[in-house]
Amino acid sequence: WRGQNGAVGDDRRLHAEVRGVGPRVVLVHGFTQTRRSWAQVADDLAADHEVVLVDAPGHGGSGQVEANLAAGAALLGEVGGHATYVGYSMGGRLVLRLALDRPDLTRGLVLLGATAGIDDPTERAARRQGDEDLASDIERDGVDAFLTRWLAQPLFADLRPDPDDLATRSANTAAGLASSLRQAGTATMDPPWWPDLGQISAPTAVLAGSRDAKFTALGRRLAAAIGANASFATIADAGHAAQLERPEAMAQAIRSLVARTT
Repeated sequence: WRGQNGAVGDDRRLHAEVRGVGPRVVLVHGFTQTRRSWAQVADDLAADHEVVLVDAPGHGGSGQVEANLAAGAALLGEVGGHATYVGYSMGGRLVLRLALDRPDLTRGLVLLGATAGIDDPTERAARRQGDEDLASDIERDGVDAFLTRWLAQPLFADLRPDPDDLATRSANTAAGLASSLRQAGTATMDPPWWPDLGQISAPTAVLAGSRDAKFTALGRRLAAAIGANASFATIADAGHAAQLERPEAMAQAIRSLVARTT
């Protein structure tokens, strides 16, 4: 599955980049990002791991791929194989779905800033409409204008994106991002997956930035719902995008989880 220059992907597969040698770790980014958003974490891990950096459906080199969470998880499993899967935010939804659908591929699981869905049907419907409105905004105003508004949210108050990160986000297409919102947003977890989490048997690390109160609470709930094979921890001095704010701490947390699976 490894192609020339470590790249994999065609119109029917997710684009990915492979680096390093060792236990395989698959890194899956959040909404508006690309595989390159994991660069600092990947640089650290590739010293002693085989690192697969994936462009999620609608993003980066997979911008032409339209997929809901179940289909996206299946595509992720095709390109990642048997591995420890690491997902941030939207990427967390994808790897969580993969863990539920393909436990044979999930050696370990790391979830950062993730949830299993919105409990209240009214709130879920409102979120779906909100995502539809955002998708329409992207299509109308373009990616750069949308990114300015997206990154101004209180959720990202601690984040200072570097120029390379912004450049890779800006290279996404309006059509790809709009499709991702409509097909893989939080509200598409309908019904929510909370009752299913006890099926996950792989060693799991659930993480949140210490300043991310919402996802700290959700992370504790995720770990409790998965069970004894899951643990929860915070990344100190970080908000929602802890892998960008504290890449060295994120890499260490992934290393610790991988060590539990080998």
